[in-house]
Amino acid sequence: MDTFDYFKQICQIPRESHNEEGMRQYLLAWAKENGLEAIRDEAGNIIVKKPATPGFENAPSVALQGHMDMVCVKTPESNHDFTKDPIEVYEDGDFLRAKGTSLGGDNGIAVAMTMAIFTDPTAQHGPLEAIFTFAEETGMDGAFALDASHINSKKLINLDSEEEGVIYIGCAGGIDLVGSLETELDDVPEDWETVEISVGGLKGGHSGAEIDRGRANAISVLARLLMSIDEMGTPFMINAFNGGTRRNVIPSGASCRICFPAKTKKETMTHVLEEFENIKEENRFEDPGLTIEKHCTACGAQKAEKAIGAEISAILAKALFACPHGVFTMSKALPGVVETSDNLAIVKVNDGKLHLEISVRSNIESAKYYLVNRIKTILESFGIDCKVGDGYPSWAPNPDSELAKFCAQAYEQMTGKKAVVTAIHAGLECGVISSKVPGMDSVSIGPNLYDVHSTNEHLSISSSKRMYDYLKKLLSIIC
Repeated sequence: MDTFDYFKQICQIPRESHNEEGMRQYLLAWAKENGLEAIRDEAGNIIVKKPATPGFENAPSVALQGHMDMVCVKTPESNHDFTKDPIEVYEDGDFLRAKGTSLGGDNGIAVAMTMAIFTDPTAQHGPLEAIFTFAEETGMDGAFALDASHINSKKLINLDSEEEGVIYIGCAGGIDLVGSLETELDDVPEDWETVEISVGGLKGGHSGAEIDRGRANAISVLARLLMSIDEMGTPFMINAFNGGTRRNVIPSGASCRICFPAKTKKETMTHVLEEFENIKEENRFEDPGLTIEKHCTACGAQKAEKAIGAEISAILAKALFACPHGVFTMSKALPGVVETSDNLAIVKVNDGKLHLEISVRSNIESAKYYLVNRIKTILESFGIDCKVGDGYPSWAPNPDSELAKFCAQAYEQMTGKKAVVTAIHAGLECGVISSKVPGMDSVSIGPNLYDVHSTNEHLSISSSKRMYDYLKKLLSIIC
């Protein structure tokens, strides 16, 4: 079986973060079928080992690493159930895509490439170890819990990157903030209108890999529309607000249900639409698909009986409006690389209860804590209770990495092109795993994968084939 045969099998298995048991059983069964040693550590990671091929017994042991889980997002019209339904994969020219959902190329392609290498009868290599971790997408839980006593390799090739020809030797650390507020609901006056406003059509994407693209955040867009009402002096009450799906996904859609005096309806909605057109014009290059839908009680919206009072509703709108999103600083050490950013990821308001999640990333630990505490200060000034998580550390770049130099030289020899050796703003497990194995030298590589963590995620077939050949060659010459 080749990489894509394995990948299509993986796509049949539900594997949202913390629901990887099906993947564990699949990998254990595959290892047994192919006579490979397999270990399930106490936490739930899977480690598979394969002896050196004849003549390569003295080559160094190499660990190939990827994670079992995926970020699960779907289009508004999709009925996909990620707990039981397979991902529907189809070919679109040179790309693999999924129908109505994220593809899971992040990081299913790493698992598939590793499985293919382990079972390729033509592959030549020293001792191999495969490390398949769980819950990478929700905080690298598997990497942190990995029992490193099972790992003998001192060289680690992580396959969780998304750009061919780029060798990563460092990544950002991350930390999350969770905000909450609970308030009483007031009766909505009889002469007030209820309107549902939804914004959508945004590209969204990975909050690390795509944060530098300047893509719009649906929550921020909706907050700006609410602020335009406040700036008019029109009182409004928030009945519900729903935006975002995952902390590491840029929100591509958001909706809210608000109430305001019926006599101001025409003026208010005209003002909202004017502000929306301003936002649409500002984002015409990166997010040309931005849309707005509005429904009032006369055209399908259910009249709200209760909602958050106008004064607190205005405070919530201002808090969301003031909350930053996007690139905060660019790296001075690595030109063109984002240093620090945040993603206003999830906002939900139901029955007077606010739940908010923000993800902060930085290549510098002190900057990470500075930004998350700055956001915490902003939100607390509006009365929102904030809790900051433990986070995960950055993977400090090692410019003297012998493995990185070797991989770069091999790439140039194979392709005639120079590899880019740099750091990435997204989180990778290399730093965590390397900290558990003294002397571990790590790099991260991968094929071209686009718009991950979104329903537009697509994986290049030709790039995946080239990267497989590159990986296979690396393992045959590594020393």
